[in-house]
Amino acid sequence: MSRRLATAAEIAVLSSDVRLRIIRLTYDTPLTNKEIAERLGKDPATTLHHVRKLVATGFLEAQPARAGKRGAREIPYLSTGLSWRLTWENRPPEAKEAALQAFLGEVADVGVDALRQIRLVVRADPEELKRRLRTLFDELAEEPADPGDERVAIYLALYPGD
Repeated sequence: MSRRLATAAEIAVLSSDVRLRIIRLTYDTPLTNKEIAERLGKDPATTLHHVRKLVATGFLEAQPARAGKRGAREIPYLSTGLSWRLTWENRPPEAKEAALQAFLGEVADVGVDALRQIRLVVRADPEELKRRLRTLFDELAEEPADPGDERVAIYLALYPGD
């Protein structure tokens, strides 16, 4: 998979745990702003601010309008997958913190009992390990989604084992 370096504007948008969570929520399921707000436990005005930033930078895409429960016109949004196609090694500490906080918020939502955890300490070249894991993740990202498969999220952190 070819990647490009994230722009400063894209990094700024990805420096919010709320926006990262919205991208995950809309990975393969279009959601309206109201649905996003409900799932995040946030005010719809707050999530609309984040949704607009994600749309403006190409991380979300508006889908065709649909009628809501009371007949009101609703616009669902779907992730474009752009965040996976970017290299953002140049991200500042606040962007790294946002990714961690997004993960922790998602775990808080599902509960620690829902986690399938694996821990391992190895001696390895970190860049080679990252390359191999990225290859696996790229393969998973490219596979067509089977609606019958369980939807899972992966958070991987490599850190010094000392």
